[in-house]
Amino acid sequence: MSHYVPEGLPGELKHYIGGELVDSVSGKTFDVLDPVSNTPYVTAAAGQAEDVDRAVAAARTAFTDGPWPRLLPRARARVLNKIADAVEAQDKRLAELETFDTGLPITQALGQAQRAAENFRFFADLVVAQADDTYQVPGRQVNYVHRKPVGVAGLITPWNTPFMLESWKLAPALASGCTVVLKPAEFTPLSASLWAEIFAGAGLPDGVFNLVNGFGEEAGDALVKHPDVPLISFTGETTTGQTIYRNCAAHLKGMSMELGGKSPAIVFADADLDAALDSTLFGVFSLNGERCTAGSRILVERPVYDEFCARYAERARNIVVGDPHDPATEVGALVHPEHYDKVMRYVELGKSEGRLLAGGGRPSGLDSGNYVAPTVFADVPPTARIFQEEIFGPVVALTPFDTEAEALALANDVKYGLAAYLWTSNLQRAHTFAQSVEAGMVWLNSHNVRDLRTPFGGVKASGLGHEGGYRSLDFYTHQQAIHVSLGPVHTARFGTVQKGQS
Repeated sequence: MSHYVPEGLPGELKHYIGGELVDSVSGKTFDVLDPVSNTPYVTAAAGQAEDVDRAVAAARTAFTDGPWPRLLPRARARVLNKIADAVEAQDKRLAELETFDTGLPITQALGQAQRAAENFRFFADLVVAQADDTYQVPGRQVNYVHRKPVGVAGLITPWNTPFMLESWKLAPALASGCTVVLKPAEFTPLSASLWAEIFAGAGLPDGVFNLVNGFGEEAGDALVKHPDVPLISFTGETTTGQTIYRNCAAHLKGMSMELGGKSPAIVFADADLDAALDSTLFGVFSLNGERCTAGSRILVERPVYDEFCARYAERARNIVVGDPHDPATEVGALVHPEHYDKVMRYVELGKSEGRLLAGGGRPSGLDSGNYVAPTVFADVPPTARIFQEEIFGPVVALTPFDTEAEALALANDVKYGLAAYLWTSNLQRAHTFAQSVEAGMVWLNSHNVRDLRTPFGGVKASGLGHEGGYRSLDFYTHQQAIHVSLGPVHTARFGTVQKGQS
């Protein structure tokens, strides 16, 4: 298979600090691979603590001395809308670069680019419409909330749909008046390098946005531990999140963490099976299965279990795996050889834990690149590692259940709690089950369709805090209560009696 390489790739990826593209102080770099050839296509500056120091200093100066935090919301919104315009205008180029860097199918990468633009539009609207509370005690007191940006926000983003997930943090942080230091994932730094030009062209002042490339253990660690960064927003893997949580404690930093998932899709016998099949196939095999909200455990009521398994496996075997740049491709290449090896270890493990119905290895005809055939295991017990652990690839576990109580116990029997998907035509069951399932987000008779106004986040090992809508603005701002007296204040008068007097 010929290997498509986009035109105009950069020779190197630098940091962006205080409005300038710069190398690491140390001169250190690292190689970035593309997931189809698994060969380096660019070197990126490897950020160290001293590079993070420079970026934070630039962001801090822009926050304390620059105009951005002091602009009217409408003025910030104008810049955010220009950013959205610029992203939309180059969505095809963005998608092409994202596909090349991540292995995501091109049609799905295009949708992610368009969502990135929508994230900026949404928060531009929201910050202009922001209202805060006023509480009156008639004739005595007015108490109001004054909202102000927290300061320098540290944003650490993952390698799955990187550009879109970066926008999801950048848009509310900037809308709130914060300045930012972004540390994108080292596997996929290409699309992040486009932000600098987009932001400068939209009129964002220098120093408001800074980018440091590098490894989590070096650049990410320095950002988390930096005393001038009061906020960390992190999306990524749970064990990394635990490390960040520990390191934030020393400075009592604000934290928002969206971590891993092992989300269940529960299919009752009274569901629309055709719709449930479409949705549960898309839910775990879209984005190559590299999505935190993937419905990677499918729990099916016993009367329809055999039919569901047979139809699901047949569809999975027909999924088009191939060149990420081909519009016909449904599953592309996994992001990196290290991740490919991890997913393949789970595929081999699954052969001893469940009944293999589809996939189970590398697709025929694709002898190089990080390709995994969509893999379906049935009869997976809840004790199995492939039932309990996040695989983050095109691998799914199917498990039968007999009663609603058993379905709920199975759904909740993992350490994660990000999303859940419920398929039933019984309205009462849909709501009562949804409210009992341990998940931050539930979709009834649907796959993951986001409304940006709603809270996004998980419970248990899937995260801490919520972003989305006003909750994002709450995270990036301090809400200061200001109390104003409107009349005489009656205060107990301490110290008015002279000593020695009775």
